[in-house]
Order: sequence, then C-alpha cells, then structure tokens
Amino acid sequence: MSDSVEEWDVERVRQWLHEHGFSSYTNLLCDRHRLDGSCLLMLTEQDLKQPPLEIKVLGDVKRLWLRLCELQGAGARPSAALGSPRKQCRIAAVESSDTDAVEEVPERERALLGYATSLRPERFKAVLSMLYLLLVTWITSFVMVIVHDRVPDMKRYPPLPDIFLDNIPHIPWAFGICELIGTTLLVIWISVLLVHKHRFILIRRFNSLCGTVYLLRCVTMLITSLSVPGAHLSCAPREYGDIYAKLYQAYSIWHNAGLSIQGVRSCGDYMFSGHTVALTMLNFFITEYTPRRIYFLHTFTWLLNVFGVFFILSAHEHYSIDVFIAFYITSRLFMYYHTLANNQVKRKRADEKRTRIWFPMFSYFEANVHGTVPNEFEWPVTREWLASMASAAVEKARHLGVLGGGGKLGVGGGREMNGGGVRNGVRKHRHRR
Repeated sequence: MSDSVEEWDVERVRQWLHEHGFSSYTNLLCDRHRLDGSCLLMLTEQDLKQPPLEIKVLGDVKRLWLRLCELQGAGARPSAALGSPRKQCRIAAVESSDTDAVEEVPERERALLGYATSLRPERFKAVLSMLYLLLVTWITSFVMVIVHDRVPDMKRYPPLPDIFLDNIPHIPWAFGICELIGTTLLVIWISVLLVHKHRFILIRRFNSLCGTVYLLRCVTMLITSLSVPGAHLSCAPREYGDIYAKLYQAYSIWHNAGLSIQGVRSCGDYMFSGHTVALTMLNFFITEYTPRRIYFLHTFTWLLNVFGVFFILSAHEHYSIDVFIAFYITSRLFMYYHTLANNQVKRKRADEKRTRIWFPMFSYFEANVHGTVPNEFEWPVTREWLASMASAAVEKARHLGVLGGGGKLGVGGGREMNGGGVRNGVRKHRHRR
C-alpha cells in the first residue's frame, strides 16, 4: 500500500477490511465507531475484546489483531511483528523497567505498552510542588507546638497497653539510628533524581504526596491527643508565651527538620508517625523509579525501611498503631496516585470530572502525563553541554575583550583630538594679539 495509513479515511478502512476478509465488521468499525487510519494504528487487542467493540469470536479477534500488527509494523511479516525474539526481549524489558531496552523500543510500541511518550519537564510545576511541601512542613511544625501544649499529664494518663512496647525493652539510641537510616534513603533518592531523565516529574510527585500525607497528619494530631507512649520520656506542657514565641519554636522545629539528632524534642505528635511516613515514601519512590534488575538496591531499601520502623518502636517514641497507620496510609496513597497516573488514558470522561473535583492537585500535575513514566537515565551534565557552555564563555570573553580594546582606543583618540583643539585655540589667540 503506497498511501500512508495515517491518512486513510473511514472508506479506505472499509476497503482494507473487505480486502482481508473482515467484511462482517465494517458496520461495527466504520459505520458505528467511525475508525480511520490513525485509529487503526492505535488499536490494541484489548480494544477489540472490551467494550465498546467487544468482538465475541476469539478467532476473528486474533486474525484481526494479526493484520493490525502487520499494519502498525509498516508492512513487516507477522512473525517479525509479533514473535521475533528481539522484539519479545524489548517488550519484556520495558515491562520489567529495563532502562537499557526502553530507549531501544520505538515510541509507537511504548504507547501500545502503556508508557508515556513526549514527556515535558514542566519545571514550574516542580517548583510549585516544592512550595506546597515547604508550606505543609511549616504548618506541621506549628501544629507540633500546639499539640505539645495539650500533651496529657503522664501521672494521670499512663502509657496505653501496646503489644510491641510491652514486650520489647527500651533502646535509648534506637531513634537516632532510625533518623540516620532516613538520611541514607534521602541521599539515595537524591542520587536517583540527579540521573533520572524525567527528574522534574518525579520531584513534583514526591513533593505532592509527602505534602498531602503530612497535611493529613496535622489533622490527626490535632483531633486526638494520646498519652505519652514511654515512661522514659519527659513530656509536659511548655510555656511558650505569646504567638511570636510559638512561631519561633515552630521555626526551630522546621529549621531542624524535626530531627532529634538536630536537638528537636517534641511530645504529643503521635497519631501517626512522621518518621515512618518519610522512610516508607523514600523506599517506595526509590524502588518505583529504578530498574527492577537492581535487586540489591531494592532489597537494601526495603531492609532500611523495615529496620527503621523497628528502631522507632524500640525507642518507644510511638505506639504500634501509629507506625502501622503511617505505613498503610503512605503505601496506599502512593499506589492509588500511581494507578491513576498510569491509567489516565483508560479513564472515562465521568472519572476525569470526578478526579478534577476530588484530586485537583493530581489533575493539574499529571495533566500532560498520559501513561507510565519510563525509567530512563542521563547525566545531569553531559560533555556536549559542558562543551557548549565553555565555547559560549570563550566567545563572550573574546567579545568583551574586543569591545574593551576599542573603548580604550576611542578614549585615547578623543584625548588627542581634545589636545589638538586646545593647541589650535592657543595659536589663534596669539595671532589675534
């Protein structure tokens, strides 16, 4: 076929169906659903099986899909289009997040596999998400000051019964180790961001999810004040004075990231564990946006997550229910967000309206991401970029040097002219005399 498939109209699709023995489906595909050439190139086997097409005969589905693969493969043999070992390896690699193979897969095949194509960085959204996270962390710090004033009296309200805390002895240094584990996960995540090709999409996803979970934590801390979980803790309401003193204390907590290794000591912020949220969110993002073949890294981050939670409980800084709810909310929100983001193309129009109402931030941040973000990596600073920057700097320096020399010459010339003018004036005055 000499003409381009993308330029086919509905009648040309009807002719193609007749030529390949699918005349019985011309009414369904051409009359009812008005499929043209570009639509044929986007059809999948699932589209043929599911509503609204819903072809019932399995043999017809397979035969039609075989012809569509030939068409989408630009005239390749069916065996090459469907069963070539190289293509099967590429598709398997893409489905397993093998980044080396993702770059080899053509853009059309990626779209058929559900991966997003033509992704734009949209740096403004990343900056906006960062401002959102900073605002939420400041609100969290202020709420921690408020709940500390409302902490129940330890003599009147002893620690609640807890299966884990009642059977595990208190380890004084455990909470500091937990925060060092969180710092290690943060360093790994920053390293992933530096080399990931779609780093700005990852940044806004991480910031928006963390901000949302910590905003929910502010609400749960304010609603109910639990008794202090450990008898070793010295918790009592503090006299902060006026609102400015409270704001200063909140700034101190915010400035030191709420870490005990930075000297922050707070009580009453138990439901739910903010440290568990940070550990779990970092672990999930690292495992999601690194290739699955790096088993050592994924095993390592999961071990850090589990041991970090264990050290939180061993320090008797939180009840077991605090840690469990924190892990559950963080993991569920992470998976719900990515499920919605990875399946935006398949959602119906009614679902899109519902999403805009209930998840406005998600709808804004993910408006131009249609599918799964592939794990592709690149150096943040390449040789080509360095060479272009160096050549631009040399050219600018050379240009400035030429201008500087010309300016000096011009000044000197002006002085000589002024000097000549003065001498001529003196000669005229003498001649008059």
